Amino acid sequence: MTSRIGIARPASTLAAIATLAALSGCANMQVGSPEAKTAATGSAGGANAQNANSTLEKCQAPLGTIAVVEDTGASWYGILTGQMKLGSTVPVLKLLIQQSNCFVVVERGRAMNNMMQERALQQSGELRSNSNFGKGQMASADYSLSPSITFSNNNAGGMRGGLGGVGGGVLGAVVGNMNVKEASTMLTMIDNRSGVQLAAAEGSARNMDFGGMGALFGAGVGGGLGGYTNTAEGKVIVAAFTDAYNNVVKAVRNYKAQEVKGGLGTGGQLSVQGGSTGSTDAAAKPTSKKKKK
Repeated sequence: MTSRIGIARPASTLAAIATLAALSGCANMQVGSPEAKTAATGSAGGANAQNANSTLEKCQAPLGTIAVVEDTGASWYGILTGQMKLGSTVPVLKLLIQQSNCFVVVERGRAMNNMMQERALQQSGELRSNSNFGKGQMASADYSLSPSITFSNNNAGGMRGGLGGVGGGVLGAVVGNMNVKEASTMLTMIDNRSGVQLAAAEGSARNMDFGGMGALFGAGVGGGLGGYTNTAEGKVIVAAFTDAYNNVVKAVRNYKAQEVKGGLGTGGQLSVQGGSTGSTDAAAKPTSKKKKK
C-alpha cells in the first residue's frame, strides 16, 4: 500500500493551490457601494437627513403624524414576498417619509408588539420603578399611508425575444440581452379621525438591464454601467415608490380640503327617487316667501 502523504505534486498544481490560498484571504467588500443602493438612500434622525435622494421632495415642517399600513392579504403583497422573494415595503417608505420631514412616523406595525410587551411588563411589576412605561404616552397617528403595487413586469414590451434578431451580429446580441424592468405603485393617504382620503398618488419607474453586455465587450463596460447590469426588480419597485411619495408630498403641500354642501357624511348632493337625506331634502325645499299685506 502506498501512502498518499509522500506523493509529490506537480509544480503547476502547487502553484494553483498557493494562488487559491492567497485569494481566499482577499475579499472585495465595498461598504456603501453605489451599485447596491436603491432610490431610497442615506439615513434619517429626527428632522435631520443624511445622504437622502436628491430628488426626494421635502417640507419645511411636519404636517402631522403618520403610520404606514400595509395590506398583507392583498394579491400584490403575496407576489412581492412569495414569487419575487422581496420583503415588506414599510421600512423603505418610513425612511422616505422621515427624510422628507413632511410627517412624523409613528409605529403601528410589528414593533407595536414589543411596545405593548414593555407595557405589560410594567403592569406586571417586572420593570424597574422608574421605567416610565405608564399610560398616556403614545402619540396618535393623524394619518395612514397605504402602499400597493399595481403593475410589475420583468420584461415589458417583449424586448428580449421581440428584438433579439435586429441588426444581426453584435447589435443583435446586445439588443437580445436587453431586459426592461418596470414597476407602477400607488400610495393612498387617509385621515384617521374622519376616514376621508386626503391624497392618492401613482408612481412608476423603468430600468434597462443590459444583461450580457459585459460579457460581449469585456468587464469594463459592465462596470461603467453600474447597477444597470444587475439591477433587481426590488430596486425598480423602490424607485416607483419614491416617485409615488414625491407625488403625495406635492399634493398635500398644496392641499385644499374638499367641501360638501351641508357637511361631510350628511347625505350628499346626489339623491335618488324616494330617498331621504338631510342635505338633499334641505336643498329641495323651496324657500318660503312672506305674503304681502
